[in-house]
Amino acid sequence: MSCPVQTMDPEVSLLLQCPPGGLPEQQVRAELSPAHDRRPLPGGDKAIAAVWESRIQAQPWLFDAPKFRLHSATLTPTGSQGPQLLLRLGLTSYRDFLGTNWASSAAWLRQQGAADWGDKQAYLADPLGVGAALTTADDFLVFLRRSQRVAEAPGLVDVPGGHPEPQALCPGDSPVHKDLPGELVVHELFSSVLQEICDEVNLPLLTLSQPQLLGIACNETSAGRASAEFYVQCSLTSEQVRKHYMSGGPEAHESTGIIFVETQNVKRLQETEMWAELCPSAKGAVFLYNRVQGRST
Repeated sequence: MSCPVQTMDPEVSLLLQCPPGGLPEQQVRAELSPAHDRRPLPGGDKAIAAVWESRIQAQPWLFDAPKFRLHSATLTPTGSQGPQLLLRLGLTSYRDFLGTNWASSAAWLRQQGAADWGDKQAYLADPLGVGAALTTADDFLVFLRRSQRVAEAPGLVDVPGGHPEPQALCPGDSPVHKDLPGELVVHELFSSVLQEICDEVNLPLLTLSQPQLLGIACNETSAGRASAEFYVQCSLTSEQVRKHYMSGGPEAHESTGIIFVETQNVKRLQETEMWAELCPSAKGAVFLYNRVQGRST
């Protein structure tokens, strides 16, 4: 896996940039293997349990769940036949994410991973997130103000997003790699971003286009945790989207407001005061939207 490309913002780096216009679901494949899981911590995983116990005492509404772990991603050369992107995925959990990527020892774990395995992410959970550069019929990009109750980036501005869920394909608390066919995992990755838009923005699924994968961005404030960023078009205008949002959806509690930015202004968003309010995942989505979608139009 190539090293993340630094952007003009220290909070985010780009692991992978798709060809202009992005990649549809058929151009992506996934390989699930225990070899792609996080390595056990040098001193054992007791530290992860301790972090989790203290977190749920402070925030009792938190719950653990299995997640997909991004090990690496490879783009095939342009012009070659078949899928253009291979995702190597393992399994991890939200608990392990808080106990590694978000732990006070995260920087040390990255140093140790590089020393022990030649991979600074080797000891980190790195659950793969998804995010959407969602545009309206009248050419606005949709952002949400996150509520103060969410665990990550409370009060900041984000794009709609979340996580693909292994449990959507393999019910139960302990899915195993062999029960997760790559084709179904890719479908869950693409469909999960649509589901997040429906739940967070309260939009009907039929108003949304098929997602195009723009690339993968890394949140450097959570030790390089990766998020797949997609381009999705909505057939509704910004005013119609606002009305749907204001009537509340299944995850309305996760945000407190909706913000629209004209797509022609997104290229210069980094020069505005709003940039400082964006959480790293939103910055990654904007960078990839400008580089991949902006060049294709």
